[in-house]
Parts: sequence; structure tokens; C-alpha cells
Amino acid sequence: MSDTSPLPPVRLASEPELARDALAAPLLSRAARLARWASPATRVDAGGALLPEQLPAAAGELGLSGDEAAASVSEAWRMAVDTGLVEITDEEQGTVAAGAELRRLTGGSPHDVLTLWLTALDAVLADASVPDLDGLIDAMDEGGAVDLSALDWDPQAEAEFLDGVLANLYLLTVGESGPGAGPVPLPALAASMIVPSDMGEPTDDILEQVSDAMMRLDDQFRLLEPIGLVVHRPVDEALLEDAESGTDGGRPAASAPGSDDELDVARYGMVRLTPLGLYGVRARLLEAGHDAPAVGDLADKGADALLDGTAAFPPPAAHAETEQWLARREPLAAARELLAAARGADAGGPLRRLRCQQALSLVGAVAEPALREVLDDAELGGLARVWLTERGLPDVPPPSQDMVFWLTIDTVAAQLAAEGDSEELLALVQGLAEQHSGFFAAAWRVDHPHTADVLEAMGRLHPDKKTAKEARKAAFKARSAHGG
Repeated sequence: MSDTSPLPPVRLASEPELARDALAAPLLSRAARLARWASPATRVDAGGALLPEQLPAAAGELGLSGDEAAASVSEAWRMAVDTGLVEITDEEQGTVAAGAELRRLTGGSPHDVLTLWLTALDAVLADASVPDLDGLIDAMDEGGAVDLSALDWDPQAEAEFLDGVLANLYLLTVGESGPGAGPVPLPALAASMIVPSDMGEPTDDILEQVSDAMMRLDDQFRLLEPIGLVVHRPVDEALLEDAESGTDGGRPAASAPGSDDELDVARYGMVRLTPLGLYGVRARLLEAGHDAPAVGDLADKGADALLDGTAAFPPPAAHAETEQWLARREPLAAARELLAAARGADAGGPLRRLRCQQALSLVGAVAEPALREVLDDAELGGLARVWLTERGLPDVPPPSQDMVFWLTIDTVAAQLAAEGDSEELLALVQGLAEQHSGFFAAAWRVDHPHTADVLEAMGRLHPDKKTAKEARKAAFKARSAHGG
């Protein structure tokens, strides 16, 4: 993923909502309960872990029992120590006390809670990148040191792989064409990291790598779910048994991620980011230098930042961002600011005016004076007339032919910038050519910086060869006339 390519904007829950989710995350909740439970009688070993004789009481505090209780207690205690909820006061004596972070967690602001949760997330992600215990034991030498070469494990590469997986999951969640809040099959997620984008049919070797990565991700997401990052449906145990026995059931079929049989796909494991997970992954992306905007980032900025910033947003995100921006301003003043920011003959001008028009559609009739003030403006007069007419307001002067053609070129240029050669643009191009006889004879004369580009696009898109040729000729005339 490029550090310079902006990611799609994400709609985050509010900080209070996210903080509540963080406090409810099972792992952090248990860590906090153990921090409150710890007393002067609590003892830890040299590594900060609870002594074995203390585990039953800690398990009782958490309401845990059974074979997994001790492991769950140890995991929660380690989290309490890693995040500063518990502090070791005397390493020789093994005594502990509640840490300063516990006070922040229980009495701090939502931002304080989320900051501590991010620390907890870092710790869990570090654990998720470590090989399983059996592998570590096998790689130990006689002195107890771990031989990393024997593990075939590169800590940095493993961490980068997991970060890449989470980034792809983030993209699938917030992307315009992604599944939104729906779960993603683990084979598809693994394939996104392994299968080359230009590969047709995956080879057996690639499928084997995808299968191995899928199983590794299944283990990792089991660790990440208790911190509230994801909702995870594990791989079906029957598939794991098939994998161990060497039957084909252990490998995801090449068609599995796209299969119509959702139940069959789900057997290979599913995962989705929670609202808290979106917040956490975005925070990590920002820390890594990515441009990961969130809806609401522009609410306190000027209209120029709003119109330019939402230029590449998908329509729903642009709408939501604009609503938040307008909510902080008096409607008439906001309309005037938007119109002023929409002016300009630069490359971004048409798309700014389109975003301005869309923003003004959310403003009530109280903005009428601002629109009437620009009726004679060469760049804004057309959109002002459209706004006034759509609301059925009286005394709207008819536009001149020059203004009509200028607005037409500006609109098509904006659509080109926003969506490229889309089906909507094709329909617009066909409609213009059919409804206005002699359109190209007049259009090439329009004094707009994008006239030639628009006419070239019309020539490229129009399905009728004769009409397309007329458009290309008009584009040539426009470039010649305007020194292009």
C-alpha cells in the first residue's frame, strides 16, 4: 500500500461510544478487574507473572473455571502489567500495586480510555505475531534461548504481514465497493496478501500458501477478538481435522471465497472489524504515515478545505462530511463561504463546484440571498439558477446561451474528475448530443479551461461513430482556439 495514496474516508463512532466498547472488551475488562483485585499480598515472579498459587483466587475474581481458566488469568494479568494497570513495586519481593493507568481507565476521559486501549492493542498484536508455544519449545537450545533460525520466523516480516492483513481488511470495510460491515472470508483475506494481482488461475503452490496463511490468520484472529478488534468466526474444526489427516477438505477451494454457498464459505473462517477495530487500525495506519481520513475531519476547516477534501470521497462519505460541516455554521454564511470557495479556473475547479452544488442542496431556503448575489457570476451564475429554480423560487432570470454551454462543460468536467468514464457520464454525453442539435459546433467556442478535455471525452465515449468524430473535431478546434 502506498503511503501517499489517500484511503477511503471512514465513518467512526463517537469517542464515548468507542470508549465504552474498549472498556467492554473482554481482555481489557479482565485486566482492569485483576488490577483492582491486586493487594499487598499479591505476588509475582521475576517475569511479572502471577505465582501459581495465586491463580485460583484470580480466576475466582474473574468468574473463570475449567481447564482454560489459568491461561485466561495469565493472559489478563500480563495485559494489566503491559498497560500499566498494575505496577511491580518491588521486583525482589514480587509485590505489586494498582498502576496510574488504572485511574486513567476508570476515571479518565474517553480519549484517555482509547489511548490505553491502543497500548493494549499493540501488546496483543505483538503476541499474535509470535509462533505458537509448541514451536517455541522445539526451537529452544539447552540453555533455554530460542533459536529463531530453527523457527523459520522473521519477527519483522510476521508483524508486517499482520499489519498488511489488517490494512486490507480496513480497505474492504471502508472502500466504496467493499462489503461494508459484512464479514470477510479468511481465504479471501489471505489471498489478498499472497496471490499476485496479475495472476489468473492460482497455482497449487500459491493455493498451499493461501491455505497456510488462512490457518495462521485463524489463530491470530482468535487472539485479537478478546481485545475488541474483530468479530471472528473460526475455521470449522472438521476442516482442521481434514487438514491434519491430509484430505482435501483442509485446503480452501479456489472458488470458496466467491462461492454462492455462504455456509460453505463460512466454514473456512470469517472476520470483520468492529467499530473499535476500525478506530484502532486507522490509528495504526496514521502512525505508519498513511493518509486515512475520517468523516468529520473537515468540520472545523474552511469551505475550501471541505470542497477540495471531499473531491475524492465516495458520495455517501462526502454527504456525511458536508452535513457535519454545515451543522457547525449559520446556513446563509455557510452558503456564501461555499460559493466563494467554488470559484477557480484551476484543474480542481469543476469538481469543487459540483461539491458546492451538492452541499448547497442540503441548505434551506434561508440561503437564497447568497445564491442571488452570484447570478451574474460567470462561474457560479448557472448553478445559482439551478438551485433557485429547483426550489420554485420566483424571479429567476433565464441564463444566456453562453452560460448554459459553460455550465454544461463544467458539469461534464466535474463528472470526469469524480468518476472517470462511468455509465452515468456516458448517459449524460449521449443525452447532450441527442437533445442539442449543433451542440459541438457551439461547444468548442466555450471559454472554459476544460472545453477540449470534455469534447475529447465525448468523442471517446459516444457509441455513435459519426457523433464521436464530430466531438473529436470540435476538441481539435477548441485546442487550436485556446492555444492548447
